[in-house]
Amino acid sequence: MKVLAIDTSANTASAAVMEDDLLLGEYILNHKKTHSQKIMPMIDALLTDLELTPQDIDIYAAAVGPGSFTGLRIGVATVKALAHAAQKPTVSVGTLEALAYNVPLTEHMIVPVIDARRENVYAAKYAWDGTLKEISAPKGITIEECIADCDDLPPAIFLGDGAAAHRGYIQNKLGARALFPHGAAMNLRASSVAAAAMDKAKRGDTQTYIEMNPRYIKKSQAEKDLERKEENK
Repeated sequence: MKVLAIDTSANTASAAVMEDDLLLGEYILNHKKTHSQKIMPMIDALLTDLELTPQDIDIYAAAVGPGSFTGLRIGVATVKALAHAAQKPTVSVGTLEALAYNVPLTEHMIVPVIDARRENVYAAKYAWDGTLKEISAPKGITIEECIADCDDLPPAIFLGDGAAAHRGYIQNKLGARALFPHGAAMNLRASSVAAAAMDKAKRGDTQTYIEMNPRYIKKSQAEKDLERKEENK
């Protein structure tokens, strides 16, 4: 089974192809957030280098959120279009879940943290028990609430751009109980989306391209502004 997965949910844009448990190729760019311009050329170059066509892919997958509202829309729309054209199923992978796949089979709790700006983050908790288990569901909270929620945990692995942005604060509050992976494992990457999608597909957790949608959790700033205008009328 071949999976093509992409992630455009934050600053990093990436695309990967995995066949069963073997990563065939992955392209990652962490340079300016111009995902709408970069993601399709990345996918095209990756497939060309692997001598594959879109029809050779069995499953199309994307990180569907939470994350950047614009980035999520770009990623989901791209995968929906590819799956529609190839008439193949899709798999939706939570962004925080994909981050947890960066540190497979660890004995520690995993706390993926994505920056949501203005001292806010998206966070969840996961643990490996043969398979990845969700301990607490993704939610949008302040970094203070996130760390207070982790105060009673044994040593836990923090990763993601939110963990990187607030590393000093996390270490100050949790001390040696806060663990951080090496740089590459801190970032979102399509190969982890592909690994999660492969596990989901094996369990039959697939969708049609029509059923795939972003998971925002929080309202966009535009939606909040519109609500304020309506309230002030």
